[in-house]
Amino acid sequence: MKRFQLLASCVLALALCVVAPLGCGSQGGVTIKLTDAPGDFKTAVVTISEVYLQGEGGRFTLSSEPTTTNLLSLANDTADIVKDAVVPAGSYSELRFVISGAYIEVEEADGSTRIYATSNDYAGLPESAQVDGSLQMPSLAQSGLKVKWEGDVVVTGEQQVLLVDFDVAQSFGRQAGGSGQWVMEPVIKGADITFSGSVRVTLRAGDGVSLPVVNGTPVTLGDFKAALINDGGSREELALTDADGDGVFEAHFKFLIPGAFQVDFTAPDSVNFSTNPGVPAAITIDSGKDSTKDFILTSASAL
Repeated sequence: MKRFQLLASCVLALALCVVAPLGCGSQGGVTIKLTDAPGDFKTAVVTISEVYLQGEGGRFTLSSEPTTTNLLSLANDTADIVKDAVVPAGSYSELRFVISGAYIEVEEADGSTRIYATSNDYAGLPESAQVDGSLQMPSLAQSGLKVKWEGDVVVTGEQQVLLVDFDVAQSFGRQAGGSGQWVMEPVIKGADITFSGSVRVTLRAGDGVSLPVVNGTPVTLGDFKAALINDGGSREELALTDADGDGVFEAHFKFLIPGAFQVDFTAPDSVNFSTNPGVPAAITIDSGKDSTKDFILTSASAL
């Protein structure tokens, strides 16, 4: 996961990633991880009450379960904000984090500390904490912290958010005018969002191609498995199925980290085969795209 540089006294940085053995498969899910670098504060606690995508169909909520975390403890750690949320097809223009409350503990010149909170009864405050002043969060509890990117991101098929990479350059600052209040006004300096991709692998028998009989049992395309291999060499296999009975067997690999892959097939024991195109066959998975890679079985014989 990318580490973010300290741009001000406290920098909030978030990353979306999917954790899966191959970066794909039925167990994949959205995971938002929050990470940060330490600043000049003793404590900086926030409660993220909702995370959602804003798109052409309105908002799509990724999480509505409040998460409270001390940003300064995340310099060498991460905190999960969203787990296992699937993003439907559509066009999305921004990601938002609704921050419902926060407090900071600031060290004064004499070595003492003062606490500034969004309210005296903010649930994230430590027990018996004395609140010395107000922490303002303009609009963060209503419209949320907005993470924008250049142009809309269009997702086709059943995809997931995979990676958000951005910096919030300013976090907390004293309010002008000598009021003693602090203000939390994060400003997004840059944003990029990547969605997972997927690929549908199909296999059908070519004209005149018949499958062999092995140990008295006829072999079918349903006995084959499609395999996807990432650039690190990890391999995931899925059974081929023909749900509509049209003779075209397929396997759908979902939630793929965009990048270079190879498609392969595994035949039943004692079966030799060839395909067009040949395998392993290279394929590039693009962000937010549902691709198809078609193969024809050109020969099959028992060993």
